[in-house]
Amino acid sequence: MEVTDANLQLLAGYLQQTLSADPNVRRPAEKLLESTELQQNYPVLLLNLIDKATVDMTIRVAGAIAFKNYVKRNWAADEDSGEPDRIHESDRNTIKTLIVTLMLHSPTALQKQLSDAVSIIGKHDFPKKWPQLITEMVEKFASGDFNVINGVLQTAHSLFKRYRYEFKSQLLWEEIKFVLDRMAKPLTDLLQATMQLAKVHENNADALKVIYSSLVLVNKVFFSLNSQDLPEFFEDNMNIWMNAFQEQLSCDVPCLRTDDDDDAGVLEHLRSQVCENICLYARKYDEEFKPFMENFVKAVWELLVKTSLQTKYDSLVSNALQFLSVVAERKHYHGIFENPETLARICEKVVIPNLDIRPSDEELFEDSPDEYIRRDIEGSDIDTRRRAACDLVKTLSINFEQKIFGLFGQYLEILLGKYKQDPVVNWRSKDTAIYLVTSWASRGGTQKHGITQSSELVPLPQFCAEHIVPELERPNVNELPVLKAAAIKYVMVFRSLLGPQTLAGCLPQLIRHLPAESIVVHSYAACSVERILTMRDANSALLFGPQIIAPHANPLVSGLFATLAITGSAENEYVMKAIMRSFHVLQANAMPFMALALPRLTEILTFVAKNPSRPLFNHYLFETLALSIKIVCQADASAVSSFEEALFPVFQGILQQDITEFMPYVFQMLSVLLEVREGSGPIPEPYWALFPCLLAPALWDRKGNITPLIRLLSTFIKQGSSQIQALGKLNGILGIFQKMIASKANDHEGFYLLHNLLVYYNGPELQSSMRQIFALLFQRLSLSKTAKYLTGIIVFFCLYVVKVGGSPLVQLIEEIQAGMFGMVLERVFITDMAKVSKELERKIVAVGVAKLLCECPEIYSGQYVSHWLLLLHTLIDLFEREPEKMPYLDVEAATGDAEPGVDAEPGYQAAFSQLTFAQPKVVDHVAEVADARQYLASSLSSLAQKRPGELPNMLAPLEVDYKQMLQKYCDQAGVRIA
Repeated sequence: MEVTDANLQLLAGYLQQTLSADPNVRRPAEKLLESTELQQNYPVLLLNLIDKATVDMTIRVAGAIAFKNYVKRNWAADEDSGEPDRIHESDRNTIKTLIVTLMLHSPTALQKQLSDAVSIIGKHDFPKKWPQLITEMVEKFASGDFNVINGVLQTAHSLFKRYRYEFKSQLLWEEIKFVLDRMAKPLTDLLQATMQLAKVHENNADALKVIYSSLVLVNKVFFSLNSQDLPEFFEDNMNIWMNAFQEQLSCDVPCLRTDDDDDAGVLEHLRSQVCENICLYARKYDEEFKPFMENFVKAVWELLVKTSLQTKYDSLVSNALQFLSVVAERKHYHGIFENPETLARICEKVVIPNLDIRPSDEELFEDSPDEYIRRDIEGSDIDTRRRAACDLVKTLSINFEQKIFGLFGQYLEILLGKYKQDPVVNWRSKDTAIYLVTSWASRGGTQKHGITQSSELVPLPQFCAEHIVPELERPNVNELPVLKAAAIKYVMVFRSLLGPQTLAGCLPQLIRHLPAESIVVHSYAACSVERILTMRDANSALLFGPQIIAPHANPLVSGLFATLAITGSAENEYVMKAIMRSFHVLQANAMPFMALALPRLTEILTFVAKNPSRPLFNHYLFETLALSIKIVCQADASAVSSFEEALFPVFQGILQQDITEFMPYVFQMLSVLLEVREGSGPIPEPYWALFPCLLAPALWDRKGNITPLIRLLSTFIKQGSSQIQALGKLNGILGIFQKMIASKANDHEGFYLLHNLLVYYNGPELQSSMRQIFALLFQRLSLSKTAKYLTGIIVFFCLYVVKVGGSPLVQLIEEIQAGMFGMVLERVFITDMAKVSKELERKIVAVGVAKLLCECPEIYSGQYVSHWLLLLHTLIDLFEREPEKMPYLDVEAATGDAEPGVDAEPGYQAAFSQLTFAQPKVVDHVAEVADARQYLASSLSSLAQKRPGELPNMLAPLEVDYKQMLQKYCDQAGVRIA
């Protein structure tokens, strides 16, 4: 793909089409760009297009976004797989040569996307593969052009912000030192020069805006560079930085004040970042920061008192309050807060005003309920005043419990008394009171269980009975919605501490609020019900099982489905999750609702498939469908045809239209439907019509498809190997195996497919392909051996022994190269068998090795007899020792209540999210063996009978401890080996 005007025009046309609202125009353009992005020069062509001033800005921005997404998808692809590099080396070098200069002279709209791309590239290549980047950036500080300087600082911020959260490691330390050696002094010089320029241009509003924007970015970079540890340079120059921070907190630049009440201006951003910086120092570098602490406490206090309640100050107030919370945690600063008058002033001037709900919060509640919910119950309120005020209350109540109890107790009475005087007018007072109690009483908890530790001085169940339940019992569920939401949230947050009796009383009231008009109220009600239904007692049984929930089932299920019909909640993830959880708890008791529920769920799926936009809602929708299939078909397996009839047209539409977000789910659902059919005759024709499509290479290029497709293919193999043979599709399946086994990321999927072929595929052509399969396995073993791959090949070889035999395994490996089986024993089995960690895999290995020891003449009496004792020794170790910890992540999907791993950022390939209720059945391929230790003993006993008098001699060199273990296995199995 050459960089020509014709190609640039063509690319611009396709990018224009990707912006179309019409999916029939947009999707083909997206697919075409996706199919051409791996061609050489594609990214260079994109950069040239982005750089053309004559091209329409919307197309240039689309190109910048496409370039960033291209980099994110492909830059690191070679690191986690054995596949060829997806980006040509010459393109990598050209990108790194062009991108910094292009970014710095681009308009702001492009600069942000290109800066993010530099950050992504830098994450993988900097500093080792791109050491010149930092030099190139620092040189621009001397340019004097603040638009360029700000571009550099923005990129530095994007590049270094990962230092804030990455785990400590030697590599990370080396990288940070590399950066500090080149950046710390220039950054400090830039700070001083910029502070000076602010004074020089004090009457030039336009210049000051750019200058103060630079100071914000300087402070952000400072935060990142100081996040892991206190660098020596910054410690030596602490006076310079702290004096600058003091000046920035106290400075007032009238010409930079904004009239906007909602959006923070550059001054607010600057002060907010300064508060974040000094908070970091107070938390991590207490000793070095001590001389500056008192002045900053005073400055922050003064700032808080004079800062008004407008939304634009929220981040500033939040960070300032967090700074006070950190100071209040330190025992040696308790003196600042111990004075009752100081505490009273903090409560009156800072805490209560910032706990109050403001008009802007009420607007958010009404107009942007999703954002309100995200902030309030999902924890994205980290930058809000309320959250920071709550944290300060919590810190003060932990460290000054008795004093705070008296002080807040008085305020609580005042707030509740004011509410009682006129509930309709003064409902905000009670809302503040509920927040005050929540933050005051909380001592610790988890997202799964809510608050699990509280102050003994706060009687939570009593407060609930007196002040929360009455709000829930009000006949009109639409009255005072903000207060309703606060009351429901109280039950949800303290559910682990309120006790089963209180919760049982609240549950019908929560269900009653499901049809409430307010999106926040019915979302909170659904969320509360869902979380209560997950609670378990000391014996891990559900606290509210089917017997308790069954009487409430009708209003619960009908209420939840009715909520989905309310405008604004058609794709409400809390409601769909609550439907899923309700069905899970009810199980068979959910059957009466299925006749109405299933058509509704199918209708919803048809609707959301047109434009998937809410990943969590979609996930819980598929979970609910999978669960419904299991519940209904458990009672009547023939009902599967009804599900197929309803769902197949939707699934076919999703596959034909290539709706990438839903395809991994569809493959899982098809597996569930097929597995339900197991044992009830041949696979129906509609599935076979789909089968050839599953082998199409394009499907396998998307990471999210691989795991569910492997499972679906394996289900076809298990139930329809004769039809696969008749269709002549084995070679296609083996091609997929070859692709999987070559990849470090997916080799476990290749072995899973191979296991299913070995166990379930009856065709003779599989055995004729085995030599080629083994050759591929050994090729990968020699080229890129990993711990995961070694365990995979050991398990497969042992399964081969179990299903085919030990001698055929030896012969097959010897055909590839004479004497190779001995190397496999020495360098694979004996050295790495202990690394097999999963229980069923260890059982397969134990049975396979026992068969090699006792049923394979080549080992117990032939050319490999010298390995016999060591192999037995290794097998006993496998039984008696803990499995070695593996240096790779477990590839099995998590089960239980974990949230799905949803890739919510648009423009990227959908990640695979395992459906909890569509988990494949765990199959024990050696189910006939109840106990592997006893199986070894019985096998040795059979060998002793077959070769009388030989076994004692073979066992003679075995260590005493191992002989004793063998004897124990024999005693348990009731056999003798001597």
